[in-house]
Amino acid sequence: MRRGHPQGAPLQLMTYNPAIHHRRSIRLKEYDYALSGAYFVTICTFNRECYFMQFPQLMEIVDEEWRRISKRFHMAFTDEYVIMPNHFHGIVIINNEMECRQGGYPQGVSLQNVTDIINGKPNLGTIVGSFKSLCVNAWLKVITSRNNNARGKFWQSNYYEHIIRSEDELNRIRNYIIDNPLKWESDRENPVNQNRPGTKQAEEWMV
Repeated sequence: MRRGHPQGAPLQLMTYNPAIHHRRSIRLKEYDYALSGAYFVTICTFNRECYFMQFPQLMEIVDEEWRRISKRFHMAFTDEYVIMPNHFHGIVIINNEMECRQGGYPQGVSLQNVTDIINGKPNLGTIVGSFKSLCVNAWLKVITSRNNNARGKFWQSNYYEHIIRSEDELNRIRNYIIDNPLKWESDRENPVNQNRPGTKQAEEWMV
């Protein structure tokens, strides 16, 4: 398991609507994810397999690509994050008031998102999609070079996001991420807890 620290980015918040802004929304149609603000992201591995525990180099790749987000997207900053055995938690802060980087577009970005990036408005989906894609590409090179039969596309297809609505909530989520490795045994994403009662209750940062 590995933790990371904030880059000192400013928190700029958007209007919060409790009727539509909640975790596990899987992309809210009513919300513009290019808005400046902070987002709590969770990405699980395929079938929640503990790949990061099984393959330490894969964890290194995820760590490195997450740290590179601000180099690929000059409006995006990474805050606290942690790589757990079968999932990833991280905070992304988007600040679209910063000047758009000139020339080209980031690696791992699909052509349909190029216009938003050129206009200085990469959205959360573009940032997370690029991160996931680059991780997979790097990992495929490793397993191909080593003749390893490990799964190449190790992420699950979607991800979960939560729009952070206040400084207090930001700090709660930061603490949740920091403490996450200490609570792996009772973690709802731990495979041994999948069928246990009580594992679907609200997490600490939600209250």
